[in-house]
Amino acid sequence: MQYTESELKEILAKHWKWVKNEKDGVRANLRSADLSSANLRSADLRSADLRSANLRSADLSSADLRSADLRSADLRSANLR
Repeated sequence: MQYTESELKEILAKHWKWVKNEKDGVRANLRSADLSSANLRSADLRSADLRSANLRSADLSSADLRSADLRSADLRSANLR
């Protein structure tokens, strides 16, 4: 599934609330999402479900990926610095 930039921002905003333990937040489920070339620079993706997501050429520089589930994620050419 491919998300628009505004949809992705909304998902990440709700996920950030979940990370901060706010009751209306949710864990980001981006499983199998097409995030190729997405700008996720400095995004907080702690504990996000990114299994089998297409992150090819995505900018993940300075992103917080602690505990993120990246099993089978496609990270080819992703910027991880």
